[in-house]
Amino acid sequence: MKTLAVCGATASGKTGFAVDIAEKIGGEVVSADCMLVYKGLDIGTAKPTREEMRGVVHHMIDVAQPTQNYSVSEYAADAEQALQDMAKREVPAVICGGTGFYIQSLLFERGLGGAPADEKIRREYEAIVREKGNSYLHSLLKEVDAESAEKLHPNDVKRVVRALEIYRLTGRKKSEQKDGFVPKRDYIAVAFDYPRQEIYERIERRVDDMLAAGLVDEVEGLYRSGIDEHYQCMQGIGYKEVLEYLKNNISYSTMSDMIKQNTRNYAKRQITFFKKLPNLRWLTPGKDNCDTVLRWMNEN
Repeated sequence: MKTLAVCGATASGKTGFAVDIAEKIGGEVVSADCMLVYKGLDIGTAKPTREEMRGVVHHMIDVAQPTQNYSVSEYAADAEQALQDMAKREVPAVICGGTGFYIQSLLFERGLGGAPADEKIRREYEAIVREKGNSYLHSLLKEVDAESAEKLHPNDVKRVVRALEIYRLTGRKKSEQKDGFVPKRDYIAVAFDYPRQEIYERIERRVDDMLAAGLVDEVEGLYRSGIDEHYQCMQGIGYKEVLEYLKNNISYSTMSDMIKQNTRNYAKRQITFFKKLPNLRWLTPGKDNCDTVLRWMNEN
């Protein structure tokens, strides 16, 4: 049976569908969401409740403290371990999430660009990260290889360093070296094909629900415990806007509008990203897609 990746835009129903499939095949879910990894960030991340999990085992949720700078590389290593353990137990895997680089890290091996590793160069860049942060390192890559920078998330420090290393060693951009995608495992990916306006309406309802459920209180609690805008988790959509509201820089209505707009923009980027994912198949919303997807998972 192929591994299933349920991906696509935020608020498109990924979590519920992943649980539906996992229930039918006796599988377990591996979350691929860069915010669900953090403990204490529940409302603003739409973290599934015990009731929503319906007894299905979920991996890669609440694996990091909000004080941690949890990288894509750390995620890939931890999630891969969970997937390998499931394979040993012969438990089918359902990967579920909207963080494209997390999905990629589990489905593909990426080439190394044809240049040897240089520990001295890597230590230089690692020191820069510690001193100035992930975004600054990413800006260095953008200066010399904008195409690679566009493809790599600032938190994917390992690959950002590698792209800079390749440029330093060869004088050539990593983007000029066509590494391509090498599948790690036999998989199919699915996403719900909502009309753009409908996904926007779903996003607006979700934001309203989060605020009604106590998102402001959640962020205020984190802030009082010392988690401020300098921590990676507080850069997530919903958290950074509420924090700005709590610091009296914007009004409540402006905060709500900003969360909705930023989430819509994020959904557009997600859709663009996943359209390029090999083996992606689009599902019709509102239709019972389970039998169709199960058939795809069992195809040779």
